[in-house]
Amino acid sequence: MYCSNCGKEIPNDADFCPNCGAKQNRNIEEQINEVKNKANNFSKKIDGEVEQAVGEVLNDSKSTRDRKLKTDRSIIILILLSSITCGIYWFYTIYNLSLDINQACEGDGDRTPGLGTYIILSFITCGLYIFYWEYKIANRIQKNASKYNLNIQENGTTVLMWRLFGYILCVLGTYFGVYILFKNANAICDAYNKKHNL
Repeated sequence: MYCSNCGKEIPNDADFCPNCGAKQNRNIEEQINEVKNKANNFSKKIDGEVEQAVGEVLNDSKSTRDRKLKTDRSIIILILLSSITCGIYWFYTIYNLSLDINQACEGDGDRTPGLGTYIILSFITCGLYIFYWEYKIANRIQKNASKYNLNIQENGTTVLMWRLFGYILCVLGTYFGVYILFKNANAICDAYNKKHNL
């Protein structure tokens, strides 16, 4: 906008000219157009930022799909590192396991809940959700095994029975249930890596 007195360019929202000090007489239409322009500029800026954020999310999800899955889960390592870290390694294992299974079984219409859901629901159910989570993930692995030409016999019921009734065998049986889960998860993740040349 230009000063109505001296003609020099001034900011659009100036009430007085910074050069000559003259009061600017802007009519209502100019003010409305100015507000519209500011709103349009703001909208374009937001649209650009949203578009950029969506692009970053898509790139991140693509890179997640292309990552190599873990195939060396071990019950011995789990027990040792969980003992050393006061159980933190167990949560790290759950986090990675859910990511890997969601990636390996993508497109089956199911989704394995991640660590946040695992912790919250385990707390609310006094630990019972842990068994349900393992049951569901074992069933999902068995269901998707044929996609990779694997023959996995053990399902969620097998894992659940070992986990629940394994205490009878001096608690060792419960670890055998986790061993089965890890063995089958390693197998499907290895098949996924080979199929995608990772």
